[in-house]
Amino acid sequence: MNWDDVRIFLAVARSGQILGAAKALGLNHATVARRLTALEEALGAKLMARKTNGSELSAEGERFLVHAERMESAMLAAAESTGSGSEIAGTVRVGAPDGFGVAFLAPRIGELTERHQGLRIELVPVPRTFSLSRREADIAVTLERPREGRLVARKLTDYRLGLYAAQSYLDRHGVPEALADLARHRLVGYVDDLLFSASLDYTSEYLREWTSTLAVSSAMGQTEAVRAGAGIGILHGFMARRDAALVPVLPEHTLTRSYWTVVHEDLRAIRRVGLVAEFLAEIVGRDRGIFG
Repeated sequence: MNWDDVRIFLAVARSGQILGAAKALGLNHATVARRLTALEEALGAKLMARKTNGSELSAEGERFLVHAERMESAMLAAAESTGSGSEIAGTVRVGAPDGFGVAFLAPRIGELTERHQGLRIELVPVPRTFSLSRREADIAVTLERPREGRLVARKLTDYRLGLYAAQSYLDRHGVPEALADLARHRLVGYVDDLLFSASLDYTSEYLREWTSTLAVSSAMGQTEAVRAGAGIGILHGFMARRDAALVPVLPEHTLTRSYWTVVHEDLRAIRRVGLVAEFLAEIVGRDRGIFG
């Protein structure tokens, strides 16, 4: 079995199409298709169902994917162990919710690349989940501890959310004196069917019949909408408290959620991945007060 063929198989499995894998690998479409066929012939199994709109793993492909990912992890570990000295080098991709990724991580992550000149960080701060088994990220910051899969989780911190509004909005519509008063106000919330974690479904904890006048599918977008006077929203305290344009509403009512770092079991021995995970814990611990 040729490792390069396995590497190509992994790229096709993760992109869901031969063309997408070819672009990611810097190869032409025909080469990828030919190498995938060679791997199938070597294994004596059909790994992919090739369709006009993409490629799907067969049952044999799903089973082989587990072994292929372990081979990939072993190759990464071997390459690292035979590297030069103690230098940390290579790329680590971190997936994170947009609020934490943009407002907290982005201003701080450059400190780590200053310490290790050969290290490259890819920060993907978007409101979605990341599949670590498919290597969409090396490290994921999540809102819930995973309950299944070969994943290693570590709690970073608890954080608080609360109600906020712009002063301009409160001047026009008044200040609610109780949670029930929210029903008479313009509310900013999530797009319900795009919630990527059950932890984000918290509007009913403030108002059972919460109806968003404006729904935005990202924490950063909600913050900007509330800041502009669109209504009252449930915002991350560590983002809202530093903004003088945002006023706490009913501040005695707060919610607590958590951030976790999650790494696939196969990658935790890779030094650069472990280093980045430790750095995330370090900077959160150093600035833990802003999350309270």
